Amino acid sequence: MFVRKPSGSVRFLLPISKQQKLPPVVSAFQQPLRLSNRCRTISVGASCYRENISGLALETENFHPFDKDLLLKNKSQEVQPHLNGKCIYLVGMMGSGKTTIGKILAKELSYAFSDSDTLVEQEVGGTSVAEIFKLYGEEFFRDKETEVLRKLSSKHGFVISTGGGIVVRPINWKYMQNGISIWLDVPLEALAKRIAAVGTDSRPLLHNESGNGYTKAFRRLSVLLEERGDAYTNANVKVCLGSLAAKLGLSDVCNLTPEDIAIEALVQIQHFVEQEDGYCTS
Repeated sequence: MFVRKPSGSVRFLLPISKQQKLPPVVSAFQQPLRLSNRCRTISVGASCYRENISGLALETENFHPFDKDLLLKNKSQEVQPHLNGKCIYLVGMMGSGKTTIGKILAKELSYAFSDSDTLVEQEVGGTSVAEIFKLYGEEFFRDKETEVLRKLSSKHGFVISTGGGIVVRPINWKYMQNGISIWLDVPLEALAKRIAAVGTDSRPLLHNESGNGYTKAFRRLSVLLEERGDAYTNANVKVCLGSLAAKLGLSDVCNLTPEDIAIEALVQIQHFVEQEDGYCTS
């Protein structure tokens, strides 16, 4: 896939010497295909003919397929006018990258960024989420979380990173219906690796688990996903990192960059607003 000019080369594996009088004939064609993702794909075919020459092979090379920063910028500029200031809510399990991706989207869309956990902490005098759970319990935290979301639902031009459990209350979905919700769907193994790498101290729902960081995270995440999985499917948009990695030819979702994920989020947002508003991009 290419953003601007396709780049590549064709070379012969076996050199053809000047003494070989008849020059080889190489022909190539390109067929643009309009796909539903990212950008226009160019399918390039090449053939080689050399009379009376045996054992001639042709190899093609493709270089770096696109400039991610440019693609991110172009896609955000394409999507932004059709959002009409609607807020974007990122939902997903702990460690799914909601804050990181949210900040990228906010920057590219010229939106403000907000984190619901941070706002809850501010509501409770700067007390951390972990401490709120410890001092007041999860129900108290969920009540504050819903109140924060209610206030945010009246705003425009915000990208909002939500807590992993915000999806369990139906009233929260009512507030998020004023905007566009995006589910970052990350495989449990990748989530457990991320959380284990940074530690579980800031994750109150992991405190009672035993074992090493990865085992503790994976075990608890499995239970949480079982409880919340159906709720996440209420999101308007789903960004499946497993499918995205496969599409980009990556064997591990951990090799995806935040820019890869942000671009895919914009693509999926575009699909959603196209269906919702009935407009068609060229």
